Amino acid sequence: MPDYDYDLFTIGAGSGGVRASRVAAAHGAKVAVAEEHQVGGTCVIRGCVPKKMLVYGAHFAEDLEDAQSFGWTVGECTFDWVRLRDHVLKDVARLSGLYTETLENHDVEIFHERAEITGDHEITLASGKVVTAKYILIATGARPSQPDFPGCEHAITSNEAFHLDKLPERVIIVGGGYIANEFAGIFNEFSSKVCIVNRSDTLLRSYDESLRDRLLQISLMKGIDFKFNTSFKSIEKQDDGKFLAKFDGCDDQVVDLIMFATGRDPNVEGLGLDAVGVDVGEKGEIVVDEYSRTNVDYIYAVGDVTNRVQLTPVAIREGQAFADTVFNNDPKTVDYGCIPSAVFSHPPIAAVGMTEGEARNKLGSIKVYMSDFRPMKNVVAGRNERGLYKMICDAANDRIVGIHMIGPEAPEIMQGAAVAVKAGLTKADFDATVAIHPTMAEELVLMK
Repeated sequence: MPDYDYDLFTIGAGSGGVRASRVAAAHGAKVAVAEEHQVGGTCVIRGCVPKKMLVYGAHFAEDLEDAQSFGWTVGECTFDWVRLRDHVLKDVARLSGLYTETLENHDVEIFHERAEITGDHEITLASGKVVTAKYILIATGARPSQPDFPGCEHAITSNEAFHLDKLPERVIIVGGGYIANEFAGIFNEFSSKVCIVNRSDTLLRSYDESLRDRLLQISLMKGIDFKFNTSFKSIEKQDDGKFLAKFDGCDDQVVDLIMFATGRDPNVEGLGLDAVGVDVGEKGEIVVDEYSRTNVDYIYAVGDVTNRVQLTPVAIREGQAFADTVFNNDPKTVDYGCIPSAVFSHPPIAAVGMTEGEARNKLGSIKVYMSDFRPMKNVVAGRNERGLYKMICDAANDRIVGIHMIGPEAPEIMQGAAVAVKAGLTKADFDATVAIHPTMAEELVLMK
């Protein structure tokens, strides 16, 4: 057998790459990781973790206002963006250090530089160092898509949003997905005037229509503007530093900031995939089988770079399954069915299983249960904002095939509900469960 420098060389130290490397090392493999940015990847450094911290910060805008209805005397409030930004970035650095510490504690060697596959079982680092590995794992994630049109270089993406020197008075967010709606809520609560520009007429197209409509209704009430069926002609920087956005489909606008949130593209450039003949798909994603193996038998890929399901917990499961399969002789695959997800909008959305439309198309006969309610806190605070819970059942056997929620703490409630849906429980099982009163979650067991 050939003698390699490492049993496993992982390119990319995000959630999937770190999990795979740590577990492989725990199974006795000699492992190295190359990461050209901070250890931790998109989720920890420039994605879900810092974004959720901003979401928490944004919630205080309404909480401070509502507090007065609950008897609190709240003085004049001011918001310091720079203070929040710096606290968030400080915690990001802390978490990155913990990820690094985890790898080091498992004797994983870390190269803080770019790596490229340059030959059979061969990796060349940016420093010029050449190493070999029995197995290579690509876990380089994805990056924000950037549309190409005149002046597009003047726009930012979610990556740069965490590092702004000041908040914009007026901001255009391009896109209709979860990133666009989450940052729209954040900027709006921080008193920016927000306009979402979307080339189609649909927000959050993978979510149930009832939730999409409710979020649009609430967002409009909160003052967020929407321009549908609209695309950019150009962006022109003005002498005063603002930007003139020209559109097909609506009037031009002058704003302080334009942000792209139009999806994410797999990071495959410069990896040397051509050198060894690794297949990629139409969107540039690395094509893998159910065990995350590419067409080159010693090269694997996990996480967003494969464009299967771009969620951090999925990448972690893929990394775990890869390490157990290859280094513990315990073949494992990931079940992509019934994956719960959330949009941390204002208010948040959470979902698991099939939408009503998907269920009708697949099952034919279904039963739909809904609870449209005003949370108690909103009643006392004088807010007209309503929550909506929706349960989809297979009419043939009463099995719950989908649950969809929009309302305060919906993602927290959904995690437990997702277990029940994954386990194949029925509407009768929910009906037989005693409610916890008074809670919003009790609506799940009281639907008729």
